[in-house]
Amino acid sequence: MSEGTGRILVVDDERGMREGCRRILESDGHRVTTAESGEEALGVFSKGAFDLALLDLKMAGMSGLELLLRLREIDPNVVCVMVTAYATLETAVQATKSGAYDYVAKPFTPDELTSVVDRALPLHWLRVEAAQARAEAERNLLLVATEQSRTRTIIQSMAEGVMVTNREKRLVLYNPALIKLLGMKSEAPELGEIPEARLFPPDLLSLMEEAYNRGETTMMSRELAGGPPSLAASIATIRDEAGESLGLVTVVRDITEAKSLQQRMSDFVSMVAHELRSPLGAIAQYLDVILNGITADNPEKEKQILARCRERTGALSQLVRDLLDLSRLQHLAKVERTLAPLRLGPLLQEAVSFAAQSAKARNVTITLEAACDLPSVDADREEMVRLFTNLVDNAVKYNRDGGSVLVAARQAGAAPGYVAVEVTDTGVGMPQGAIARLGEAFYRVRTAATMQITGTGLGLSICRQIIEAHHGQLEVESEEGKGSTFRVLLPRTQRPAGA
Repeated sequence: MSEGTGRILVVDDERGMREGCRRILESDGHRVTTAESGEEALGVFSKGAFDLALLDLKMAGMSGLELLLRLREIDPNVVCVMVTAYATLETAVQATKSGAYDYVAKPFTPDELTSVVDRALPLHWLRVEAAQARAEAERNLLLVATEQSRTRTIIQSMAEGVMVTNREKRLVLYNPALIKLLGMKSEAPELGEIPEARLFPPDLLSLMEEAYNRGETTMMSRELAGGPPSLAASIATIRDEAGESLGLVTVVRDITEAKSLQQRMSDFVSMVAHELRSPLGAIAQYLDVILNGITADNPEKEKQILARCRERTGALSQLVRDLLDLSRLQHLAKVERTLAPLRLGPLLQEAVSFAAQSAKARNVTITLEAACDLPSVDADREEMVRLFTNLVDNAVKYNRDGGSVLVAARQAGAAPGYVAVEVTDTGVGMPQGAIARLGEAFYRVRTAATMQITGTGLGLSICRQIIEAHHGQLEVESEEGKGSTFRVLLPRTQRPAGA
């Protein structure tokens, strides 16, 4: 419809009145529909959209006031004007209370009808615009509420502590993780209060104050003093569209594990550098002796030097193997293991044979005792060879010259469902405080007796990970200066072993 024209329903039980109103209104450009009763008007109204209804007050059947109420139930925005031959103050008040905008008394002139219609139609359009505005506002409020709920849910579930403060430095929001990280066990801060040192770390409050004072700063980060746990805070300034500061968002996170990893990586780099530097330096010196011709007239001496070079390169190769094994085992979920019933007797014999040469060089005796009826275990053969070769090799390496190693395999008495393999040596042993740390990557027991023994500190870490991957246990008994026993418990298989 063009501006100023409307869709009008005329309801009157007099045909002449209906047609007269239609001609007058259509001449002004309005689109007019007529009905001779309230029942017919309801049918027409429910099928179309109307801006204005002209209703005869007195009709046979349904009255004009009753029809007015029914029409407004269908469309609250429709504007109704009553047409009556009985224009009294009482009928005017009754029509207005029922929701009529105005009334016109019969008989009326075309100008009178046009005047009341021209006044009534803008009211309908204002009602429609207002309803649209309300609906849009409700949609926007719903979107805001939904977004706020989503944001709050995300913040509440975050592992990092989150705190929002406004430009007056008062708390607007915080999540449970903040309470946990800052150790607020008995008391939590109140929204609207200014964070105080009785609940918040002074270092954090100092960083927040610095962020407020340095308004141009958009992000600040710092490790907080104190701990454990070790905490770090990042603070960002919240700004409006004009760039004005609205407050701060502070995120507190636990960096204990990150710092531990950083320290382990530092230890690893230092250890690898040391383990590489020593053999490489020795090899370089030995080769310089040969290249400078010092051993030219002494072939036996030259042979000894080359043998030492070979020994040193063997240590470097072992370091590389240990690092590769550690990397593989630290991604256990990605490791494919071939688990099958495995008899440990032949496998332990293989591990003893591997260590025979190094044992002979130290005059160390290795004895294997494996019960004939030893149950099998479900295990990956390659990893079992790696495990027991490492344990027997360590028993020789950390032994004394002329010492002994006993490898014993039997069904565990205290744990009937397990097979026990013990590797016992008569070597240097270790302090009781060191036993708890065995199996940590890169950890080595440092005593006067072990200073000259080369190693990466990775062997036992690899052993422990293999044992845990097979649902076994590692027990260690040791006495400094008298030797050690490493006991491996592995679950016995429930299926008969293959040939």
